[in-house]
Amino acid sequence: MQITFYGHASLGIKINDVHILVDPFISGNPKASHINIETLKADYILVTHAHQDHILDVEAIAKRTGAVVVSNFEIATHFDKLGLENHPMNHGGQWDFEFGNVKYVNAIHTSSFPDGSYGGQPGGFVIEGEHKNIYIAGDTALTMDMKLIPLFTKLDLAIIPIGDNFTMGIEEAILASDFVECDKVLGYHFDTFGYIEIDHEAAKRKFFDKDKDLMLLEIGESIEL
Repeated sequence: MQITFYGHASLGIKINDVHILVDPFISGNPKASHINIETLKADYILVTHAHQDHILDVEAIAKRTGAVVVSNFEIATHFDKLGLENHPMNHGGQWDFEFGNVKYVNAIHTSSFPDGSYGGQPGGFVIEGEHKNIYIAGDTALTMDMKLIPLFTKLDLAIIPIGDNFTMGIEEAILASDFVECDKVLGYHFDTFGYIEIDHEAAKRKFFDKDKDLMLLEIGESIEL
């Protein structure tokens, strides 16, 4: 499993020969100006919630690639009306896709489309694929529901927001890694704009002091699990 960070909360995941994008907000992010969305491959696009900084490039990429949009019922319905292939889910539900099992789990946040219309309840994803299991928290506060995840899935990586203000910050992210029982963390949702800028070295040190590994990737950088 290969995971690429495309800035903010945007990820690329390659499982075998299947390409998955998560929350593509790239063309509107000046920090990701070197990433060309016209070259990105996508068989599936996973969307955690409806805010613009998570859905901006969904339509353009899905129309070009034919990718299936996977999200909550309301978001899937929204993109269905735009003529895009979609797979609706809701909290607690799971589905076996060609690349592995996906479970849609709780997140505490808000969810509305840029025009203010209802975007359903926000969520995160647990993906079990290629003998590796990851948790993508989405935009969320720390929640006790995270403790349910290790009851069903032993994680190899937790992808957790760390920018604070709109989501949990560093201290809560450390607790979240405890809750999901995964000490290997990929931080995201940080530095995109002033409200969520962080001190990288201080953040890594706080995780290290708790015997945890926080990875902060450069935009376009990848890791292998």
